[in-house]
Amino acid sequence: MEPLNNQILLEHLTKKFGDALFDIWEPYGLLTLTTSRENLLPIMEYLYYHEYLQMNFLTTMCGVHYPEKQGAELGMVYHVHSLVHNVRLRIKIFFPIEDPNMPTLTNLYETANWMEREAYDFFGVIFVGHPNLIRILNVEDMTYHPLRKQYALEDGTREDKVDTFFGR
Repeated sequence: MEPLNNQILLEHLTKKFGDALFDIWEPYGLLTLTTSRENLLPIMEYLYYHEYLQMNFLTTMCGVHYPEKQGAELGMVYHVHSLVHNVRLRIKIFFPIEDPNMPTLTNLYETANWMEREAYDFFGVIFVGHPNLIRILNVEDMTYHPLRKQYALEDGTREDKVDTFFGR
């Protein structure tokens, strides 16, 4: 069997999922695609269990917030890796901030546990089926999600800062 590469991986995915994949491109050689949250779990299960693809390691999962994207303000970005073939894939999903629910991947990837908790903690993404979805770095009684871009980056009331070296 020939070694896996981006073209072969994309052929497998488009044959199986077709129109469920869009915005496909390869920045810096990293195959990247976007899909919907309804298709995430079937795609990840396919990648994980496929005898040839063996995308068996979730290296990265992070939340994003684009407040200007009406109806797709929140998102999740996943990087999966085939350790056998040394091929990576980036999958993006965007959804409305009013409905921040995503399926958990903890049944497939053990590494998803803490990364999902972090995305919940900082962005407010709720992973349905997660075994222990509680805050991981912030205090449990915090009522907001600090990495959403709805909060000022700096305290405007501070008078002890000298910003002359920062071009302000």
